[in-house]
Amino acid sequence: MATHGVARVSRPRSQEQRRQDLSKIQVYRDLEAQIRTCVASEIYDSRLFQLTTDILHLNPEYYTVWNIRRRCLLSSLLSQGVDPFLSDAPVKLPDACQSNNQDPDKSVLEFELTFLIPLLKRAPKCYWIWEYRRWILTQTNLRLSIPAARQIWELELSLTSSLLGRDRRNFHAWGYRRFVVAQLESDELGGKSLAEDEFAYTDKMIRGDLSNFSAWHNRGQVILRLVEERGFTDEARAALLVKELHIIWEGLNIGADDQSLWYYHRFLISQITNSGTKKTIAPALTIAERVTHLKHEIAEVEDLLGDYANVELVYEALLEYTFALERLEKRNARDGREQARLLTWLAKLQVLDPMRAGRWRDMERGIRGI
Repeated sequence: MATHGVARVSRPRSQEQRRQDLSKIQVYRDLEAQIRTCVASEIYDSRLFQLTTDILHLNPEYYTVWNIRRRCLLSSLLSQGVDPFLSDAPVKLPDACQSNNQDPDKSVLEFELTFLIPLLKRAPKCYWIWEYRRWILTQTNLRLSIPAARQIWELELSLTSSLLGRDRRNFHAWGYRRFVVAQLESDELGGKSLAEDEFAYTDKMIRGDLSNFSAWHNRGQVILRLVEERGFTDEARAALLVKELHIIWEGLNIGADDQSLWYYHRFLISQITNSGTKKTIAPALTIAERVTHLKHEIAEVEDLLGDYANVELVYEALLEYTFALERLEKRNARDGREQARLLTWLAKLQVLDPMRAGRWRDMERGIRGI
């Protein structure tokens, strides 16, 4: 079995390694037993909180423990009166959270955010760490002043930049970044639009890695907001669409086998074909202008066949865009030459992608009118 192209190799273990592993397993089981005893007694205090810290350092994937840690915070470590599950236990902070000059809740929440950072670096794609961090941040909105909460959210945005600097394609970090940006833009935190900043950020990430699927996805979301906020004229919108097509072709001309590039190109094609809707980059384009744009894109894709004759993504795009052109022109029939081109591309796909043979057979019947 291989993971990301690296084969897993089974290596023999020495007796000493086995002894160390058994010792670690025993420590882990002892921690589990202590946690279960405390939970059964409904004692969500600082001792149980420390036990969750110990076991999460060993296994951050243990999602039940993350829920227990939440209960510890709500029951005894954070101030009362915010969550309906709070008990009457007195507030008692871990030593690391103690501060004479700071709001106790702020100390606890910042402690938790700091605690999570090394876990995220070790397991950057662990769902439970990300979900728990989201929850901690929502607590800042509930418990802190707007300036104090906003300062913490701004630091989070910097953290996502740092994590994405380590792994540009971490979709967890990208999703979390969108979550943080939405909060910083919200009325709750006295925010304003960050569309300009986020658009510039996607540009930076794409220039560093054209295969960054998540960066292209973010760009597609932000650009629709950008044209509204900039108050672009119809001419400026049309020019921006052409500029984006130019940017994506810089990538496709050197990497037509990259699915992430085709993803964004398809998004731009949808901006051409979706006429009559305001939620596009250039909604004022006439049908004639849309047809001209689409014919040009089809010709550009067909030119790729000279260097990428065995890349199925090119043939899929040719078929998809040609069908879109027919719908845009509202044609009820196609001539023999165009049908022959479609069948030629489809025949090549049937060879390159036999796993979807049924799909290609259905498409062929549709082209032939069977």
